Amino acid sequence: MNGQTVSLGKFRCKVSSRVSTFTMALAMVFALTLLTTHPMQAQTFSVLHNFTGGAGGANPEAGVTVGPSGVLYGTAAYGGTHNNYGTVFKLSQVNSSWVFSPLYEFIGGFDGGVPYGGVAIGLNGALYGTAETGGVRSDGTVFELRPSLTVCKEILCYWSEIVLQGFTGYPADGAGPQVENLVFDQAGNIYGTTEEGGMYDDGTVFELTPSGGGYAESILHNFGGGSDGLYPYSGVVIDTAGNVYGTTYAGGTGAAGTVYQLMPSNGGWLENVLFDFGGADGDDPYSNLIIDASGTLYGTTYGGGQNGGGVVYKLVPSDGGFTYSALYTFSEYCDSYGGVAIDTAGNFFGVCSAGGAHNDGWIFELTNCSQGCSVIDLHDFSVSDGANPYGGPVLDANGNLYGTTYFGGTGTCNGGPNCGVVWEIAGAGAPHKN
Repeated sequence: MNGQTVSLGKFRCKVSSRVSTFTMALAMVFALTLLTTHPMQAQTFSVLHNFTGGAGGANPEAGVTVGPSGVLYGTAAYGGTHNNYGTVFKLSQVNSSWVFSPLYEFIGGFDGGVPYGGVAIGLNGALYGTAETGGVRSDGTVFELRPSLTVCKEILCYWSEIVLQGFTGYPADGAGPQVENLVFDQAGNIYGTTEEGGMYDDGTVFELTPSGGGYAESILHNFGGGSDGLYPYSGVVIDTAGNVYGTTYAGGTGAAGTVYQLMPSNGGWLENVLFDFGGADGDDPYSNLIIDASGTLYGTTYGGGQNGGGVVYKLVPSDGGFTYSALYTFSEYCDSYGGVAIDTAGNFFGVCSAGGAHNDGWIFELTNCSQGCSVIDLHDFSVSDGANPYGGPVLDANGNLYGTTYFGGTGTCNGGPNCGVVWEIAGAGAPHKN
């Protein structure tokens, strides 16, 4: 990561070791390849916020969530004034400016710490998310944040946290929730994943059900009992029938990760592996899935594909199963950890944490996918405006595209420009039709 040494756990170590193998010459080849194969499209790119550490946080790993009136909510995995355990923030547009407000600083104790995942907005307006560590046994938490019931007259108006679940790890519970956004079903139940823990210590899918003024946890699936996949790094999505879908970044018959389905069955849940990655069709699917109205699933892989740089893929419901196809195969290392967003015109948007003109990552659009996708390079990061985007982007109703970078920007953390940014590309996608 540009020579930076930051303690970032299992996930970051893998990235660092891979990037460190690139020679300068190879990086230049990649940069030239990108410049010649991705036509630039005129878009308005802006940095909305530069993280600076301290109370505002640093290093947002997940993307942002668009709330009512276009307010953006998100997490910073590190920073804060309590031993670098991370923060939750919001960005509100006031006229032509964006105002940044810290909402919560993690202490790293019972409340949790290091929120790699983003936040989801509940029907009650509260924010829900996960923290990778902390809690009753330092195995992570599920938390809820609510604004104060009284009018805040201070410059910093912090929200109140409630811990809904403190994970206890192997063998009875999950541990270490990673980059995900929790999801809700129509009954208000909360679904998510943990990368580790469970019966085999290879990860779980869990459900939190409202009970007695709190929530009761159920483990829907323990990974590692066979060829069902290992380590669900991403969260899940739910279809209209109540089936749950997600990915594991390892395991499966091809030892390169899986896409799985959990179906309600006789009071329990039945797992179906929808697809086993094997390298040529992609490997290491870290990203969250998205699902459209027809039940088609879309996602990305970190590597693999015909050129080894990763793929954007889809799984289409077909004859009681799902049919896999690669929408786009990257010709150079994309190293995608985030999923894709799709606009109303059927265009896809995503980020590569590597590559680009400066080898600091780039933002892409896939168009004309009914004819075979064409890629457009929307922006190449260059450290000063961000570097290494990990979380997937999101579109608002007007077609504006938002996201984060883990490094870069003007803030100084860990001895360099390592704090990260929140960015926008105005008018990147087709707006929602009323």
